[in-house]
Amino acid sequence: MATPAPPLPHRPGSISLFFVAKAAVFAAGFWIWLLVLVFTRTEVTGLHVLAATGTIITTLVSVLLGVRMALQRSAAERHADLKRLLVDISWNAFAAAGNAEAESNGNVVPFPTTAYDVPTPSGRTPGDSNGDRRR
Repeated sequence: MATPAPPLPHRPGSISLFFVAKAAVFAAGFWIWLLVLVFTRTEVTGLHVLAATGTIITTLVSVLLGVRMALQRSAAERHADLKRLLVDISWNAFAAAGNAEAESNGNVVPFPTTAYDVPTPSGRTPGDSNGDRRR
């Protein structure tokens, strides 16, 4: 029987890609507008400054959004690896406790389920009071 494929980790998807692509389209539009202005006019006007400002801002925004999407994807993969590691650790601890119990005939110390199951250094549990606590 074939083992099932592990689930894919969450990856930033279409929404992040949409904003990166949208910013890149605006940046390309501003670059084209700036190049058309530069090659058609000789003197620098306010349109040149506006096109250059738009070009710089949209290019920076598209680069920053692309970097953010890449970092999110990387973080999602690390998170999935960490979850997988925690599951492996807990499964191995469970299997080891089961194997130890089978080998030692019940000499495995169970994990405490509540705070009152934890023995104190004197050997008593906090719930074993014989009326010696004062209220």
